[in-house]
This record gives sequence, structure tokens and C-alpha cells, in this order.
Amino acid sequence: MTKRCILALDQGTTGNTALILDDQGNILGKKNREFPQHFPKPGLVEHNPDDIWNGMLATIADALDAAGVAGQDIAAIGITNQRETTVLWDAETSQPVANALVWQDRRTADRCEQLRNGGHADAIRAKTGLVIDPYFSATKLEWLLNQHDPERQRASRLRFGTIDTFLVWKLTGGAVHATEPSNASRTMLFNIHDGRWDPDLLSLFGVPESILPEVRPSAGHFGETRGLELLPDGIPIAGIAGDQQAALFGQACFEPGQSKCTYGTGAFLLLNTGQAAPLSRHGVLTTIAWQLPDEPLCYALEGSVFVAGSAVQWLRDGLGLINSAPEIEELAASVPDSGGVTFVPALTGLGAPHWRAEARGLISGLTRGTTRAHIARATLEGIALQIVELIEAMNADAPEPLRELRVDGGATANDLLMQIQADLARTTIVRPANIETTAFGAGFLAGLGAGIWPDRQRIIDVWREDRRFAPAAAEEQVNAIRERWREAEQKA
Repeated sequence: MTKRCILALDQGTTGNTALILDDQGNILGKKNREFPQHFPKPGLVEHNPDDIWNGMLATIADALDAAGVAGQDIAAIGITNQRETTVLWDAETSQPVANALVWQDRRTADRCEQLRNGGHADAIRAKTGLVIDPYFSATKLEWLLNQHDPERQRASRLRFGTIDTFLVWKLTGGAVHATEPSNASRTMLFNIHDGRWDPDLLSLFGVPESILPEVRPSAGHFGETRGLELLPDGIPIAGIAGDQQAALFGQACFEPGQSKCTYGTGAFLLLNTGQAAPLSRHGVLTTIAWQLPDEPLCYALEGSVFVAGSAVQWLRDGLGLINSAPEIEELAASVPDSGGVTFVPALTGLGAPHWRAEARGLISGLTRGTTRAHIARATLEGIALQIVELIEAMNADAPEPLRELRVDGGATANDLLMQIQADLARTTIVRPANIETTAFGAGFLAGLGAGIWPDRQRIIDVWREDRRFAPAAAEEQVNAIRERWREAEQKA
């Protein structure tokens, strides 16, 4: 085989995925492995960065075997990653100084409240497009530095990164400390208008600039592999984007007004706004979508739901109501409705458009006749209703309302969830033939960065629609469900 394959690495919140693409954009092989989650206390979520790295190496080996290719056949590597998750490591040893603080972690909620009370919200929003929330990296990094370098005397040795940066560091044998704008824009330290780390924000959070990665375009040269048994030296890392922006790219949403929603551990709705960076007035965020070489920054509006697929995992692992995640569709479909049960899955607080870190999950409407099937259906409705709120907020900020929504992520294989989503949102849902669009987007960014494809037309040519879900439920039924939701959410 000629050396024209692309290795796309999707480092997610609960697992690693490795995807092998050929130079026509066809998937040759794909493998996924979960890795351990750590919950030291309620509201605290951590990952061991070594678990992520070792798990990714094993996943790469699996994918190469599945595709029937060798490391020598890989022409370029693309990376996409869970965003905001914060890693701090020692540059001399490449060892993390502590577990990574995951984007779901809420330990800095009090610090965020202090910042809001101190009058910093407007300035931070103007510079970063973000609201003050524990979700983002800045207060996580501040917390780690306060724990492990309170006097800020180890700056020459310490390095900060989101997961993409950590993977680049490990893949290049510690030679490259770099990120790109979509990930940088989620740290609450990056000025999305100037395209640089903001000195005022670094001062506010006590972050030495020397520990921050260099920010490069999302497609281009990030360094080359070095010192790995699995892959030969010299393979270029040529494309990087945060997972949600990579999915927007992988869904071929290149024009302003196009949108997608990814259903993973959380759920994330992005609307391409082109070169405009509108400031939301309805609780969604302004973020950088990507930057291609010799092009200006591309922006997006984003709404973030913290708990989507992880609500189904909780039914499986926490309550034992199902044995595997796919079982929920059949179980939920065994009843015609939720029997009046409403589940607000605020298991790690509420994200957009509410931004209530203190909110907690709530199940209401239980009766003696409630079964696990009703709870399963209420879980799917709870996931979908959070997306409805994002669509309404986005429509209030966008010049024109969303008319259809492209969807991706593992949960979109659930036809019942997709139909519930269409019904409750009163919006057409479009599912592509390839729902692995996050890894796909990273692979295409790498193909552009390495010169395998000259432009974005290839991804437009490759993208295929699988199925449309049109609204079908009666308006009375939808209104009743949404009214119960509003009441339950207020209690949550």
C-alpha cells in the first residue's frame, strides 16, 4: 500500500477512538477503547493522563490491525479531543503532576462565583466569548497551580495543555508544545478576536505565559512522531481541532448558518457564523470553529449540555436499570410515553443556556405504576429537551432560525431518540451515513494540512445523508411534555 493513509485520533471523555482513512476519505478501520473515570467526590471528575496515553497507543494498534495497514503506511495524523480538560505536566520528565481535571469537574464553582461577584463577567465574555463557569480551563489550571506551584516558581519546568496539546507532546517525544485556536478558545485565557493569549486574563488567573502552548492554525504542521514503537519517526501531525469543532468540520458545515449537534458524553450544538463573532444574549457561547492556513478565523455559536450519553451510562452503571447502553432504545420504545415521568439529567450541573453549576439531577412524576421503561423514555426525553433549549437560544441569537440540524455521535444510532428530538424541537433532524464525524473531521483537517487534499470539496463529496427525522408528534403532546420539563427544571 502506498503511504496515503491518515490516522485520526479522537480522544473523548470516556474513550479513545482511532480511525484509518484512505486518500479518498473511506474508512479502512476503526477501533474504540474505554478508559477509567475517577470521581473523588461528588462534582469532581478526573482522568489519569497516563491512562489516556497508554489507552490511545493500544487503540492505534487495534485500528492498524483492523485496517490491515502498518505504521509506515500513515501519511499524516489528525487529533480531536475532549475540550477544556486540563493537564499540567513536568517538561523534563513528561510526567503529569496530578490527574487531569475533566471539563465536567465542578470543584472551582466557588471561585467562579467569586469572579462573577468581582465584576469580571463582562470583560471575560467580551474577550473570550465565554461565560464564567468551572467548565472552562482557566479556573482548573489556576487550581492545579495553586496546589502544585503556589509561588509560581516552577514555570520553567511546568507545561499546561488541553488533551490535544498533551498528545502532541507525547507523540513528538516532548519536542512540540502546541495547540490550535478552537481548543485555545475554550480555556477562558485566549482572546478570540486578537487570536492570542490574553495578558490581562493570564494575570487574573496567575498563569505564567511560559507554561502555555504555541497556537498554530488548525490544519498545518504541528510536529512529527518521534520515539514510538508503534509508529515510525517522521509522520507529521497535520490537523487538530476540539471535538465539537471537528464534528462541525466533519459534517461539512462550512457555510454560515449550517449547524450540527453531537451526542456524546454531553451534547453540543454548533452554528457556523463565518467571520462574524456575535456576542450571544441568550446563554450560548461564541467560540472559534477553526482556522485554516492563510484564512481568517472561522467562528461559531455553541450551546453545551453537560450530560447526554452519560445519563444512559448512569442508568447502566449507577442504577443498574439496563445492562448495556443500546438496550435503552428497546426498553423506552416498550411504552408509548414516559407515564408523566420527567428526568432532568443535571448530574454535573446545568450548562447552556442556564449555567447553573449548583443544579442537580431530578426525576419527578413517579407513581406506583412507574416502571424502568418509563424512566428510560424520560431519560431520552431529558436529553432531547436540553437540546430544544439550545435550539431556542440559538434561534434568538442567530439572524435566521435553524431549519434542519445535522446530528452525529454514538447516540444518534438510537432512532427513537432522534424521532423524540425532531418531535420536541419541531425541527428536521438529518443523520449522516457516517456518524463518526468527530474523528472524520480531524482526519480531513490532517489531510488538508498534509496536502493530501487541496480543499474542502473532498469532504463535501464524501458526506452522505442516511436518514431524516421529521416532526410527527401532536402539538398537544409536545406542549405537555415541555411544560412538565419547565416545572421540573426549576426544581433542579
